[in-house]
Amino acid sequence: MFTSYDQALNWIHSRLRLGVKPGLKRMEWMMERLQHPERRIRAIHVAGTNGKGSTVSYIRSILQEAGYEVGTFTSPYIEQFNERISINGVPISNEEMLDLVNQIKPLADELEQTDLGSPTEFEVITAMSLLYFGYTHLTDFVIYEVGLGGRLDSTNIVHPMVSVITTIGFDHMSILGNTIEEITFEKAGIIKSGIPVITGVQQFEALNVIEKVAKEKKAKVYLYNRDFLIEHDAPVPSIGERFTFCSERNRIENLEISMKGAHQVLNASLAVKVIEYLQTYFSVQIDEGHIRKGLFKMFWLGRFETVCEQPHIIIDGAHNPEGIQELIKTVQSHVKDQEITVMFSALQDKKLDEMIQLLQSIGKKLIFTSFDFPRAVPAEKLFESFPYHHAEMHIDYKQAIEQTIHSMEKNEVLLITGSLYFISEVRQYLKNRA
Repeated sequence: MFTSYDQALNWIHSRLRLGVKPGLKRMEWMMERLQHPERRIRAIHVAGTNGKGSTVSYIRSILQEAGYEVGTFTSPYIEQFNERISINGVPISNEEMLDLVNQIKPLADELEQTDLGSPTEFEVITAMSLLYFGYTHLTDFVIYEVGLGGRLDSTNIVHPMVSVITTIGFDHMSILGNTIEEITFEKAGIIKSGIPVITGVQQFEALNVIEKVAKEKKAKVYLYNRDFLIEHDAPVPSIGERFTFCSERNRIENLEISMKGAHQVLNASLAVKVIEYLQTYFSVQIDEGHIRKGLFKMFWLGRFETVCEQPHIIIDGAHNPEGIQELIKTVQSHVKDQEITVMFSALQDKKLDEMIQLLQSIGKKLIFTSFDFPRAVPAEKLFESFPYHHAEMHIDYKQAIEQTIHSMEKNEVLLITGSLYFISEVRQYLKNRA
């Protein structure tokens, strides 16, 4: 038994050494021993390459605005580990986390002695969340964000009210596959028999896979630009974005979000479609005012977030080529006519060549750096691999930030992007600095 939160957290983190072990056998074993908490949860399951966290938060914010209590399971965390298991956006307490670990650790130890082997860090955390939402603190809804892929992800143990697939892009290719079709097949693995799926996927080859899997599972598909769409979307200075949501059931004009970028409009529209489905088929009591307020109030840390006005510093967890493309569009819409210095760090399993080629096109200066994480690419390797004339290298990202800040002019922006783990560290450093 652990007696402190720090001991419990260290035990969880120690399981990172086990890496990723796709499959549901260990989860099924633990759920059986825990008397199936996953069956007691009214779940919404969200998969996709980009936009999962924002979509989860939009759904949560609307439901919360309507007076419902909503649990969320998300990853990675930005400010504190406990936020991975939250209620109405508030992380569970250290005491609750300690209690959950003390219930799960004996199971993990026992499981280690079987042929299935030890559960991974993510499997342990997922089991903790299911135990919490299934028995410790029942809520009206729980929104589960997939960790990796979908078909073999530990969250796929849930049987949701509705499934969501946000977008499809190239990420985690060593595990999910090298083609859009292979990656989509893994994401579409969250589709359950008779449970509808709402998706913002737009590639023809990806849609074919989703519709094929859904047909096999007799699951209805709601497609973006067919069953619901966006009209009149445009950036709004000093606010975010404004758009009109349209479906065969609703037309909601001039919705506003404080998050910036066309991709956030898509994420918000997915959330509105989820709410529309819950209204229609589960009689969930939500009106248009709840949708408007919920969308506008939602804020997701580390997504085109201005962490300092003077000097102007923006952080964004764009961790794959598709995310970088959306980041550049957002920069062009919201910080045009300003000079950009880009600071970048990423993990080794990313498509670095595509990401850096895109980033170097928008920055007057490109700074490669690194951070203390097992899979982080060393700054020296980035600098040697991508010797652009306007590129620099700083091994210590904190020194890089300080030097850049002191040389910035009024019309300049420091844009820090890359791995979400990197953004989490940077945000904490800048918060403490302020």
